[in-house]
Order: sequence, then C-alpha cells, then structure tokens
Amino acid sequence: MSSREERFSGSRGVQSWLACVKCGVLAALCHRRIGSALCQQQPREADCYILTRIGPTRRIPEMAKYTRGTVTAFSPFDARADAEALRKAMKGMGTDEETVLKILTSRNNAQRQEIASAFKTLFGRDLVDDLKKELTGKFETLMVSLMRPAYIFDAHALKHAIKGAGTNEKVLIEILASRTPAEVQQIKQVYLQEYEANLEDKITGETSGHFQRMLVVLLQANRDPDVGVDESLVEQDAQVLFRAGELKWGTDEEKFITILGTRSVSHLRRVFDKYMTISGFQIEETIDRETSGDLEKLLLAVVKCIRSVPAYFAETLYYSMKGAGTDDDTLIRVMVSRSEIDLLDVRREFRKNFAKSLFQMIQKDTSGDYRKALLLLCGGDDE
Repeated sequence: MSSREERFSGSRGVQSWLACVKCGVLAALCHRRIGSALCQQQPREADCYILTRIGPTRRIPEMAKYTRGTVTAFSPFDARADAEALRKAMKGMGTDEETVLKILTSRNNAQRQEIASAFKTLFGRDLVDDLKKELTGKFETLMVSLMRPAYIFDAHALKHAIKGAGTNEKVLIEILASRTPAEVQQIKQVYLQEYEANLEDKITGETSGHFQRMLVVLLQANRDPDVGVDESLVEQDAQVLFRAGELKWGTDEEKFITILGTRSVSHLRRVFDKYMTISGFQIEETIDRETSGDLEKLLLAVVKCIRSVPAYFAETLYYSMKGAGTDDDTLIRVMVSRSEIDLLDVRREFRKNFAKSLFQMIQKDTSGDYRKALLLLCGGDDE
C-alpha cells in the first residue's frame, strides 16, 4: 500500500469518511479503497479534514468554500513547528496561554487538524486532551471548540442539546434554521457515524407538536433549489399564508411550516414582499401574533435566515451579550462556527443594526485570555 493510501485508510475493516471532490457528497469508503463511490473522482487531501480524536483515520469533509470569514489559511504554515510550540506552552509547571490562543485562532480548521496529527506523531499525546488538562473555564471551551471540524462541531452541539434532562431548544433552532440543506445532510450523516443514532429520531423523541414538525421538515433538507422565481406561485403562497393566519380564526400552522420549510430562498424573499403588499404586515409580525413558544422562535429564525444569515447571527451575538450576564455558550458557538464562513459579514450587520461594533461589545463583556481569543477570532474593529 502506498504511503498516500495508508493515510486515507483506517485500520482493517474501519470505514473512513471521504468527500467526493466533484459533488461534495460523502461516500463511506472501506479499507484500502480510495475515491468516491459516486463520481469515481480521486479526492485531494486538501478537500478533507483529518480528525485525530476519534480513533483510526476517519475523514470529515470540509464545508463549501467560503470567502467572508475572519480566519483563513495561515501562511507560511508548519504543522510540526506549531505542534512543538504548543507542547512547549503546555509542558511543565504553568501554561503559556498566549501561545496557545495565538496559534489556534490564526490557523484555519484544516490546519488545526494537521497540527493535532503532528502533535500525536511527535509526542504520542492527544492535543485536545492536553488542552482540557491545561486550560480551564470558558477559555478551555473555546479552544477545544476550535479543534472540532465544522460538521463534528454541529453534530456535537445537537447531541448535547438533546442529551439528558431537558432539551436546549435554542441550539436546535439556531443550527437547523441557519444551515443549508447540504450542510444539514452532512450533519445527519456525521451524527449517525459518530453516535450510532439517527438525528431525526433523537430530536422527535425530545420535542413535540408543530415545533417538532417544523424541525422534521428542516431535517429533510429538501428546500427547493434557487432556479428562478415563479411569480404566480409567489402570489399563491402569499395568499395561502394570509388566509392561514390573519384571515383565519385560529392559525393553520401547517401552511406556515410547509411553505417556510420547503420553498427556495429567492422564492420566499419574494413571498415576504408580496405578503406585505397583500396584508399590510411584515411576515414576522404575523408569526409573532399567530404563533407562540418554540414554534414562533423557530419560524422567526427561519424567516430571518431567509432574509440574511449574517444579520441573523449578528442579532444572535448581540443578545448573547446584551444585559446582565453573557450567554457564553451561544457566543462561543457562533464565533467558532462562522469564523471561516461569513464573520466579516456578521460584523458588518452588527455595526449597521446595533450602532456599535462586535469587537467593542466582546471587549466590554468578556475578560482575560477568553477575551483575547474572541477578539482575535473577531478579526478587527469596525468603528
């Protein structure tokens, strides 16, 4: 077996995740087998993440290429040098947190996985385990979160949102309302691989009613593709929503669920405009009046993401820090998950909508190494 083939395969009988270079779809590949079962394309190593924490080599595909993140590939990059610097920073008495945070916030996720692999090769130690031993509190949570590839990160967040007593509906709403259909499909596959459980079954076991039904619709990841807008269908959908809410005694929630959960983004933007013309109300106003509880929060999140995903996350970040106390779980989750995707756009929307910069609000609401790391992820002040 070639050295390249060895790196792409696991131990005998262990399956690996590989992404088809042509279409980006996951293919389950067995020992000694390279290439996508779907497109027969040879995957490039740069198209996959190395996940060192979950046993024999298993590959997780990276998300689609985004260009509006604050974190990009560091150059010149030397995984061995970074691994050695991290080992030195955590070896012996005390920890050099400055070195840890500067390295992990300035390398993109693919590079962090290479560092983790080099760390284990050089020292026989697990980088994430060492981070957990040497760091504490919110700073530890942030650094460990940075080490998870995107789909593992989302699957892990969803797992913990429905684990144990009580369900964290906020996490379910944030992830499933904001991710693209392709991202949701990948999350489902990774969840099954990692936890040997069906994500839909787990979520339906912990939720109920129309809230559950809307989550299930989003989990199908069958939103119509953006291939042009049919104005007659726009008019029809706007009228259906009007009759299902404002013109009806009670509310026909299923109509809202079907239309908001399955129509394309460009179509729904036109529907919202047409709805305003027909009813005199923004669709958000109607949802606020006609629904309540978790269903209302989920439908509003979907509408906000249809209008603008960066604006949705800017609002999420703002309210995670507004008022007494900080919702650090949400702050970390959003800063990490959007850092390589659209955090520059989130920053712009934050400054536009809240008359202050994201950088300044983080600076005011956090402290210590945790603050330093978040500000580095933020990537600059927009004042």
